Amino acid sequence: MSDKSSSAAGPLIALPGHAVITFQGRDAIAFSQAQFMNDVAALADGQWHWSGWLTPKGRVIALFALLRRDPETLWLVLPDGDAEAIAQRLRGYLFRSKVTIGIDDELKVGGRFAEASQARGNAFADDGGNVELGLGTGAHARSLVISSDLDVLPDDDAIARWRMADLQDGLPRLVDTEREQWTPQQLSLERLQAFSVKKGCYPGQEIVARTHFLGKAKRGLALLESGSPIAVGSDVMSDGKSLGRVMSTASTSDAHVALAVVPLERAQADVAPSQLMVDGANVVEAPLRDGLAR
Repeated sequence: MSDKSSSAAGPLIALPGHAVITFQGRDAIAFSQAQFMNDVAALADGQWHWSGWLTPKGRVIALFALLRRDPETLWLVLPDGDAEAIAQRLRGYLFRSKVTIGIDDELKVGGRFAEASQARGNAFADDGGNVELGLGTGAHARSLVISSDLDVLPDDDAIARWRMADLQDGLPRLVDTEREQWTPQQLSLERLQAFSVKKGCYPGQEIVARTHFLGKAKRGLALLESGSPIAVGSDVMSDGKSLGRVMSTASTSDAHVALAVVPLERAQADVAPSQLMVDGANVVEAPLRDGLAR
């Protein structure tokens, strides 16, 4: 899969902020199953899912796509953050596990605003080390390409459009100030089937499971649109009162969106779109898309 700037499947966008963390060794599956919030053991070779790593208090440290390459090899495709710092932090939990955690600097990540040419559902396509993931089907489908042979130059406008699509699809992009702040339910990650409440223990599992089974998830994501840039950390205001907080933003030359954590049960009569404000500017709530559904 030697990708140039375009193909029959659509132009390829370089995503230089993405990184691939590799797990290699006989305990790769067992170690990841004990650390990450989704059920790694349920994946077959050639399958992937959304997942994340939590603090013991159930707050999200990192979100990523996890690929099971074979019984001893996993790839974590990390869209944000210092990959080496996260890998080093994970190494601190290895103890006697037979796993090598590294960063494959030769692997590059790109994306297309088009359905995957070969991958389907949670099965990724692999033609000998060049990997394709399908990010949903339909009008908002996208696909990821991971390869050591991507020669596409970064395009700032295309990267901004990709980030905006992530937010519109309900995939939070975590800047450092928002790490370890939110639970999976507060980030509405059930939409991405990104965590398990039935697998064995993992950091934060008790809090995630209790929230799920007791039905106490009181906050979730809302997509906001604005005519001006929105700042991470800003309050979402309604009638002079703080309704929630912005945790992820994206802007292009002509559009600005944000994901905010807000109460799930809020009377629409009291919180009409025209009443919402962020940093003194009106914002409008829009529905999250299902572009990442698999």
